[in-house]
Amino acid sequence: MPVRHAALAGLLAASVASPAVAQLSPAEQVMIETVEAGFDSDVALLEAMTNINSGTHNHEGVREVGQMLVPQFEALGFEVEWIDQDHVGRAGHLFATRHGDPASTRMLLIGHIDTVFEPASPFQQFVRDGDTATGPGVVDDKGGIVVILSALNAMQAAGTLDGANIVVALTGDEEDVGNPIEQARADLVAAGQWADVALGFEGLSVQDGRDMGVVARRSSNSWTLTTTGRTGHSSGVFGERAGYGAIYEMARILDTFREELPEENLTYNVGFMAGGTPAELAEDRLGAAAVGKTNIIPSTAVARGDLRTISQEQTDRIAAAMQAIVDDNLPGTDAEIEFAFRYPPMSPSEGNMALFARLNAINADMGLEEMGIFPPARRGAADISFVAPYADGLAGMGPDGSGSHAVGETVDLRSFTRQAQRTAILMSRLAAERPERD
Repeated sequence: MPVRHAALAGLLAASVASPAVAQLSPAEQVMIETVEAGFDSDVALLEAMTNINSGTHNHEGVREVGQMLVPQFEALGFEVEWIDQDHVGRAGHLFATRHGDPASTRMLLIGHIDTVFEPASPFQQFVRDGDTATGPGVVDDKGGIVVILSALNAMQAAGTLDGANIVVALTGDEEDVGNPIEQARADLVAAGQWADVALGFEGLSVQDGRDMGVVARRSSNSWTLTTTGRTGHSSGVFGERAGYGAIYEMARILDTFREELPEENLTYNVGFMAGGTPAELAEDRLGAAAVGKTNIIPSTAVARGDLRTISQEQTDRIAAAMQAIVDDNLPGTDAEIEFAFRYPPMSPSEGNMALFARLNAINADMGLEEMGIFPPARRGAADISFVAPYADGLAGMGPDGSGSHAVGETVDLRSFTRQAQRTAILMSRLAAERPERD
């Protein structure tokens, strides 16, 4: 997709000839026109990226898509770096940086190159049908990358890219982050600590036909629960010597979770469980096996699940409550719980809400409907959460679509236009500001 070189004067003339759009400046009207003019090029880039398999574990494919994007960013004046991630078992990340006025707003744009569809998946090709398209990653998140580039091209055409401070961070393992996670996300966290504002370009949230804003996303953590009991003849179960066995202790704990923990924006799913004499987790921890007899008190039970929270305070408090429940054992049993804290929450904040208000002001100026706030419990975790403690943020800046992570993933191609226009105007207005910093 070549950088659009439409003459600024021509676009300004076109904007004067057509009805003015609310309160847009002449440069912003240029952005509107530039995005619209680049629609076919945007779709062509999406098709080219989609037809290269970049499942997280297809390192060659992830790198190939990354290399396809290098000239796109270089043509816009960005310095591009491929950050190898062999040390965490992943392909790497593409970072593009444009240095501007040091005092202007520092903006971090976040997307990802990889998809959930590995080479063995039957879902591999981009297929267009009018203004919709299907294909692996057309929404999550190759479509988001197209929105980023479309917005940057529009800024360049309008002259607002000059002086802007921007880092574009495209990770290569968002769908299955490398280990240790602290190393896999070190570069992203550093960019977040630099930034004043972070924008996440996973798919747009839509509710009842209305575009919605995403000011918060929940964490994604996991837990593993193991219970043990005194095994023996079943005739002694519940007795003073035998106790209750591992499965009753497991049932007690899980049911107490259900009864005592519920609160807003919290979920704690049980993914699978097994109990017997013995029960053991599979090596990959994605399953378990158990054997036993009806007349034997089970010695062991195992279960794994997730824990999703809206804030670190909620994470810490609920983990402590779960631990207390686990420690209150039935007679003759013991239990332990192990937590794996992976994706942190993107908590709602005053800064996020102020940024969202800026976006809604742009909607008004564009003549678009005001956006509401999408319930955070309905969005999964994302890379923007790693930088949420450091920068004000908005997520869901990518295109509208459906079926992410499933065969048949579909995108509304026309949603690229309004999302790129919103982004270009928002970034241009932010670039013109001089935020106070500590």
